[in-house]
Amino acid sequence: MSSRTTQFIRNLLFSWMNKEFLIFLFFLLLSGIFWLMMALNDTYEREVKIPLSLDKIPKKVVVTSNTEDTLRVTLRDRGFSLAPYIYGGAMPITINFNSYNKGNGKGVVTSSELQKLIYQHLFKSTKIVSLKPDRFDYTYNYGESKKVGLRLQGTLVPSQSYYIAKVKFNPEQVTVYAGKAKLDSIKSIATERMDLRNLSDTIVKTVNLAKISGVKCVPSKVEVSIYPDILTEASIEVPVTTINTPPGKILRTFPSRIKVIFVAGASTFRSIHPEQFSVIADYNDIVANPSEKCKLYVRMAPHGVRNPHPEIDQVDYLLEGE
Repeated sequence: MSSRTTQFIRNLLFSWMNKEFLIFLFFLLLSGIFWLMMALNDTYEREVKIPLSLDKIPKKVVVTSNTEDTLRVTLRDRGFSLAPYIYGGAMPITINFNSYNKGNGKGVVTSSELQKLIYQHLFKSTKIVSLKPDRFDYTYNYGESKKVGLRLQGTLVPSQSYYIAKVKFNPEQVTVYAGKAKLDSIKSIATERMDLRNLSDTIVKTVNLAKISGVKCVPSKVEVSIYPDILTEASIEVPVTTINTPPGKILRTFPSRIKVIFVAGASTFRSIHPEQFSVIADYNDIVANPSEKCKLYVRMAPHGVRNPHPEIDQVDYLLEGE
């Protein structure tokens, strides 16, 4: 930088007007410092979050509850003392597994015990006003587990003319650790709630499993794949089968084959065959309701088929025999 430029800047900074402005800034900063010191000298109550973890867990033990939690602690002290708690980062609390083990698969750290652990990290002037939660419980077992299937919790609403063809989980099962009584009662594990609407394309999401007190799931989250499919109306010709016809009699229908109209997903239509349907004419129905025509029913249809019904639900018939 040239001497001429340096001289220009010096003159600019120390001109009469700028001297006044610099003095103003100095006293403004000084008054701000005094105000901050007075404010920090007052007494306040502030909530801080304290991480809580379980330590020194024996090798054979499986903890079935959350081994980490967060305490919300309201502290009272002068601003100078509270500032390190608020802006200085977390002060984690570690709980020794064996120190609070009550046996029978449970451990309890009471409110007074939690406060003793927290006070070890506080200034002598700092007081605990409140503690949430006010105790820490943990459960465990010695490896008892079983594998169970999964189920989706929530609502899936497809777009118009679509339906949910299938829902797949990856993995399809999870390992559940819990006490014997609770383990025996668990038949499946639900996901956290999923509410999705206007589904028309395949969706793949990683979701957490719903938390159950005293139960640990491995893994704790799974991949859910949702497959919507477009609905298509189709028909297929199926033979009519008669039922409940007494010995010596023959029930014949005209026609003997009938079209079944149904709605199915476009992806499943090619796998649908006539032998997967059953259309019946019931002799007992004819006896109970005499008429020139007999009624037809769809008794069986393949999985994934919706609203199957005969194209004609009444046909002519003939009874032969004694």
